[in-house]
Parts: sequence; structure tokens; C-alpha cells
Amino acid sequence: MTSIGISVAGEGRGAWRLAPLLAALALSLAAMVASLGPAAAAGEDGRPCPFARSDLPKVSALPTLAKGLASRRPLRIVAIGSSSTEGIGASSRVRAYPAQLESDLRRTWPGARIEVANAGIGGETAEQTLVRLARIVNDAAKPDLLLWQVGTNDAVKGGDPARFRSQLEEGVATARAAQVPVVLIDQQYFPKIDDVARYERYVGIVGSVAQANGLPVLSRYRLMHGWAASDPALYAAMLSGDGFHMSDQGYACLARTLAATITAAVGAVQVGSAPAPAEHGALETPRGIVLSMRP
Repeated sequence: MTSIGISVAGEGRGAWRLAPLLAALALSLAAMVASLGPAAAAGEDGRPCPFARSDLPKVSALPTLAKGLASRRPLRIVAIGSSSTEGIGASSRVRAYPAQLESDLRRTWPGARIEVANAGIGGETAEQTLVRLARIVNDAAKPDLLLWQVGTNDAVKGGDPARFRSQLEEGVATARAAQVPVVLIDQQYFPKIDDVARYERYVGIVGSVAQANGLPVLSRYRLMHGWAASDPALYAAMLSGDGFHMSDQGYACLARTLAATITAAVGAVQVGSAPAPAEHGALETPRGIVLSMRP
């Protein structure tokens, strides 16, 4: 267990005023470190959930989430995508990654009102998701963050890669116009990919669109490929019986990695406190994610 201690030097009114702020900072940093965990953090049922520093996307600060936590405003994250979001392969819907992510974030920030809505529909392609995405980000109760898992069905079915790229770009532009921050989640790796070259071309498109638009992308493909290469038994436990969709353990690890990413991007904040003033520069988190802090 990681412990963080902060002492307040000196006496008098100034020290007493600093004490609550520093205590809040200590609590928030401890929560961040606990969420990020070691390189092989415990996942579902205490089994290992390995992810490396390079597996976590770099996300600029999320001021809307930070301010919402500080004011105890209800926060809404929407996870949209296909079967990997819906939770096909999980033993129940509460074992899908959105529900597990919600639990992880609530443990990180006790007392926070956080909802992670599951807007996954199995079998959808990017084109089919676009209609729902536009409706969600333009709703009066638009989300504070959109997690878009995309591209697996497009890569499996094939088609026109250029069209897939344009659909991704359209979705990103729609969310940006609505001022909803987006984290992309690319395709999963699975053992029976028919055409690896074609599949990886689609994986590359997700990364390329993200880079061109300055968006973070959590690469499930790279993460799961790493599991398969380093520990085949562990990787097998991450998949459901169909050898394609993730299992409870796989979804738990996906949720844990996303929770680490979101926690680091939000930074040090205590639920119910006034947000600390932003400063210029960058913050290096314990897992190496650089957070840009702007006023």
C-alpha cells in the first residue's frame, strides 16, 4: 500500500489555513496512486491486471470533471460502442466495463455522484454508432466525458478503410462541436483474426484519427496483444468462452486502465471542496501521464 504524508511547517494562522488544503491534496494523491496501481495491479477477484506506463493514453486535464467533483455535481460519463461496451461475454451486465469503471471511480472519489452509462449495442459499426453519438452529445443532459469504443466490427467485416476514417472523423467533430471530451478505445486483439494486415490497418486508422485531432486513444489491441505475448494463460482468462469477447476479468482490467487514465487527467481534487486554482505548466503523474494545466 502506498502512503503519502504531508506536514505543515510553522505555526499561526497561515499554517492552519494551509492544513485543510494540504490534507485534501494528500487524499486526492493517495486515491490517484491507488487507482493507478503497480504495473500488475489486482483486477477482478484479485487476479493480476497488468498494464504498463505506455499503455495509458496521455489525456489533457478534464476541468469539467474536476469542477464537478469539487462541487459534488452529478457527473455523467457515457460509454458508447458495440458488444465490448454492452458487455457481451461478461457473466452479467454489472460485469461489463462501464459498470466496473463506475465502481472504480466511486472508490477513487468516495462521496462523488458518478454515473457511467452503458450505451453499447452489440454488432454496431462506426456508421451505426454515429447516429446515437450525435444524439447523446447534443442532448440537454450531455455527458461530461464520452468513451467511444470503435472499429472492431468494421475491421472484421472489412469494407472501405477511407469510409471508416471519415466516419471516425465525423464522430470526433460532432463531439467536439458539442464541447464533449472524448477518449477513443480501439479494437481488441483476439487469436483468430482472419486477415491480420487488414485488421491492423483499421487499428491504425483509429490511432491516426486520434493523433490528428489531439485525442487520447486507449489501445486495447496493443494491451491485449501484450498479454497474449507475455502470459498466454493470463490472456486466456481475459477472454470469454467464445475466444473473441472479453471475460469478467478482461472487462475489469479495461475498466481499471480507464480509471487510471481518468483519475490522472482529473488530477488532485477532493470531493466537495473548492477546486484548486490551475497553474501553467505540466504535472507528471506517478504513471508518467503528463497533464497540461491551463487557467
